[in-house]
Amino acid sequence: MDIKEIQNLIKFVAKSGASEVKLEMDDIKITIKTGQESDTTVHYAPVAPQQIPQAAAAPPVAAVEAPKQAEPAAAESKAESKYITIKSPIIGTFYRKPSPDKPLFVEVGQTIAEGDVLCIIEAMKLFNEIESEVSGKVVKILVEDSSPVEFDQPLFLIDPS
Repeated sequence: MDIKEIQNLIKFVAKSGASEVKLEMDDIKITIKTGQESDTTVHYAPVAPQQIPQAAAAPPVAAVEAPKQAEPAAAESKAESKYITIKSPIIGTFYRKPSPDKPLFVEVGQTIAEGDVLCIIEAMKLFNEIESEVSGKVVKILVEDSSPVEFDQPLFLIDPS
């Protein structure tokens, strides 16, 4: 199963409204859990016959930790509900500028227009430009430069007013 198939599975599960989906194949085990505020948790573990008890024990630990992290984010999102969140469409590495010697795409406080490039996400040696779907002012950049990002992870907060 490649990364595109996993991403499509995540999208399908999120749209279906299911709260949890488990998929086990010969060499992998995938668990996708969605929360009430469309947070998605994915556990992807290679499975070998002698590791089945360990793999079964690992997801509940991560599932217990995820709600603790989601609660502060939920409180913060309510306070910032007037802002539009730009989320990552893919898994990869987040970059704020096109190359090390070039200026940043956007900075906090900068006014942007629909279609402006906000960042680049590198996935499997392909550099994908992420464009703004809205016009407004950049309020907050939620990810550090050169850090890994997950599918649907918030990247920017935009004030559309």
